[in-house]
Amino acid sequence: MSWVDWFRKPLAVVGGVDQTRWVVLDVETSGLDPMRDQLLAIAAIAVQVDWAGKRLSIMPGDSFEVVLRQSSVGSTKDNILLHGIGLQRQSQGVPPEEALRAFARFIGHSPLLAFHAPFDQAMIGRHVKQHLGAALPNRWLDIEQLCAVTHEKVKARALDEWLAHFGIVCTPRHQAAADTLAECELLLRIWPQMAGQCRSWSDVEKLAAHQRWIARA
Repeated sequence: MSWVDWFRKPLAVVGGVDQTRWVVLDVETSGLDPMRDQLLAIAAIAVQVDWAGKRLSIMPGDSFEVVLRQSSVGSTKDNILLHGIGLQRQSQGVPPEEALRAFARFIGHSPLLAFHAPFDQAMIGRHVKQHLGAALPNRWLDIEQLCAVTHEKVKARALDEWLAHFGIVCTPRHQAAADTLAECELLLRIWPQMAGQCRSWSDVEKLAAHQRWIARA
């Protein structure tokens, strides 16, 4: 970041939220229970929002990825086959406190977006509370809600269904970095509809909130 970027950055933070830098993320875990299973890895990519120009840009150079060290066996064989993070990588990962502090530094004031975000939020939140003793203040938003509210006639629910609808290829699936990039691509596809209705992050939150009123078969 140049000194000019650094000087301008505070102007983008409104109400504690960075309006021009969002972070899309995905996690890999030892299971599907956010209150009991272990956080194995986090991958995140920043997207830049140009509100004046109505442009959204993926920033691959502004990304983050970490495997958290597990103190005990964190995955079953089937779970490892799904996400590809073997026991050796888990045992040699970054200590959780160090990994989560680095993640907190990376996200800064950015809002956090994920597909079916409540799971990622609960999983990350539990581990941050456990290892850092405090909650992340960042705002969260579910990309699936934005997909549903901007494309009301599409009956997709799962990530694979939305990717197929837009013809987005994600190989391999169920690896945090690849899934995060696919979610960024998905955000780009729905951005034109979002940009037509939103002028700020709060507008995006209000748009997503309308999803609960959509009748979905």
